[in-house]
Amino acid sequence: IRRARPADSRSLGDLAAMSDRRPLKGRVLVAVVESEIVAALPIDGGPAVADIRRPTADILQLLELRSDQMRRGGQTAQAA
Repeated sequence: IRRARPADSRSLGDLAAMSDRRPLKGRVLVAVVESEIVAALPIDGGPAVADIRRPTADILQLLELRSDQMRRGGQTAQAA
């Protein structure tokens, strides 16, 4: 789990399209598995997007947990 980078915009757009959602904006956390972004969540709230071809329920829970930690602690950490 890490903060999204500008280079991630294409992957985030692909995930949003898969999830029938708009591309995520603002500060975003991503979950990376084997060098591929499989899920993403806006840190400041909003719906997540995920690869519908993979089981991501547990990953989404981890993204929620880390997002909550960052909002409560005001952290800007790159990794969890």
